[in-house]
Amino acid sequence: MENRIYGYARVSSREQNEDRQLEALTKFGVPSENIIVDKCSGKDTDRLGYQYLKKQILRKGDTLVIKELDRLSRNKSDIKKELEQFKEMGVRVKIIDIPTTLAEFPPDQMWIMEMINSILIEVLGSIAENERNKIRSRQREGIESAKKKNVRFGRPSAHLPENWKEIIKAVKEGKKKPADAIQELGISKSTYYRISKKIGV
Repeated sequence: MENRIYGYARVSSREQNEDRQLEALTKFGVPSENIIVDKCSGKDTDRLGYQYLKKQILRKGDTLVIKELDRLSRNKSDIKKELEQFKEMGVRVKIIDIPTTLAEFPPDQMWIMEMINSILIEVLGSIAENERNKIRSRQREGIESAKKKNVRFGRPSAHLPENWKEIIKAVKEGKKKPADAIQELGISKSTYYRISKKIGV
């Protein structure tokens, strides 16, 4: 069976653009139809495209190319685990931004490449994990700052008429149908039942 080459690209959100990674992968020689793209966080490896690539597509002797190490994950232990699994699968992983992973060594010198790459991956994995921790820290600080300014998160509260308690109570007493109450209050069905349960009438 012919050994194949695949590429993997990841961006953290749908608003981000993966073109830079795709350009690097195709320039390296990965056919565009062999590139899998995920648009989700790198906090772990539970991503639809990545798992499909790993479990359904890649076979022994294949090569997986990624632009940067943190495209696999921003968690150092996950990075090491994934690379070890690819090694066990017989899949060569090439990381464009780590030139030593691209080099070809004679079989009797492969240990040199593995040693160098292990050191680099340890360092870069720590950097990727630290970057994610910094992002999470900034997010927490932003939320705390917003809360101090009374910024509310989530969906805006429903604006109810002054007699909303009486309307819901009328439903409980069988004097009004829930559908009529929902229409009169101008809220969704789920909001109605949440409010009704909350006030316990």
